[in-house]
Amino acid sequence: MEPPCSFHPCDEAVIATNDDATDCKRCAVRLGYWKDEYIGYFVRNQDRKAPEINRGYFARVKGVEMCVEKFLKKTNGDCQIINLGCGFDTLYFRLRDTSHQVKNFIELDFPTVTARKCYTIKRNKALLAKIHDEDGEVRLSPTDMHGPSYHLMGVDLRNLDELDNKLQQAEVNYSLPTIFLAECVLVYIEMQNCKNLLKWISNKFTNAVFVNYEQVNMNDRFGEVMLNNLRSRGCSLASVEACVSLDTQVNRFLECGWTGSRAWDMVQVYQSLPEAERQRIERIEMLDEGELLLQLFQHYCLVVAWIGELFQDIEITCVNV
Repeated sequence: MEPPCSFHPCDEAVIATNDDATDCKRCAVRLGYWKDEYIGYFVRNQDRKAPEINRGYFARVKGVEMCVEKFLKKTNGDCQIINLGCGFDTLYFRLRDTSHQVKNFIELDFPTVTARKCYTIKRNKALLAKIHDEDGEVRLSPTDMHGPSYHLMGVDLRNLDELDNKLQQAEVNYSLPTIFLAECVLVYIEMQNCKNLLKWISNKFTNAVFVNYEQVNMNDRFGEVMLNNLRSRGCSLASVEACVSLDTQVNRFLECGWTGSRAWDMVQVYQSLPEAERQRIERIEMLDEGELLLQLFQHYCLVVAWIGELFQDIEITCVNV
């Protein structure tokens, strides 16, 4: 057995990034960038964010949704979703309002985060009703929640024995097509631990896709400013060496046994969104000038890696053709 991972000094700062991201998503939703009827249950903050931040989160959310949509169409719902470092993400609840259904939806994060998410779900009927049906019960502990096809669990992703145990509790099927989602998660995990995690997944799952939203081009001046800002908040980007370029992002997966991988910066992802949708959100708020947004988009990326052949033909940059 692996010894349990000790709590790292920067873990608290990493946990706090969930609150920041949820605040930003809430602001953008309130302004009409996209619809999310559930984010307001997890955060009440009404602070107004800069237009560049709102537009950046729009591209982030829609980019990940685009990949999930392609995966669900390929599998016809005969699949499972595993959300790593899920925070207060509401994808499960939003999917329940669509025609898309999946066999199993698993969310994992630090226990302090999942405890808060469990508490919020438990005290809001609109959320709880999405998790249990007439035949299913919901089992609760302070940090974990288990419904018929939804599992929210506290775990340290650096401890693979603990992760394996939690996934078994969630009745994971290692042979079922699986999509892993991670938004600014891997970058906070030390390089060796991150490699161990990606190798473990590639060995365990026979047919899987990994969608990773993360920083890129971090070795230039703008990237250095981003790094210093995070460090000033006590946040260390432990795997920043994988964020040097799109190539290093891709190679991180290839070196860990994944069949293939592709990466796009957020300039490309944003341009791939339907033109009418881009025009709609660009009317919500005016930018003083577009240089800051362009720099932000150039320093974040969407990476898709796969095991098996299910996702080998993915192409993001032509989705609006």
